Amino acid sequence: MIAQIKTTIQNAHSTLLQDAIGAASLMVMLVAALHLPGLL
Repeated sequence: MIAQIKTTIQNAHSTLLQDAIGAASLMVMLVAALHLPGLL
């Protein structure tokens, strides 16, 4: 199972970075949306 996970990570290395950037941007938008009512 560990070998399968390593192979998957090696094959999806380019999209893994894009997915991480997408997840980080979603978290930033969530935090901004939760703080928005306090600013208005």
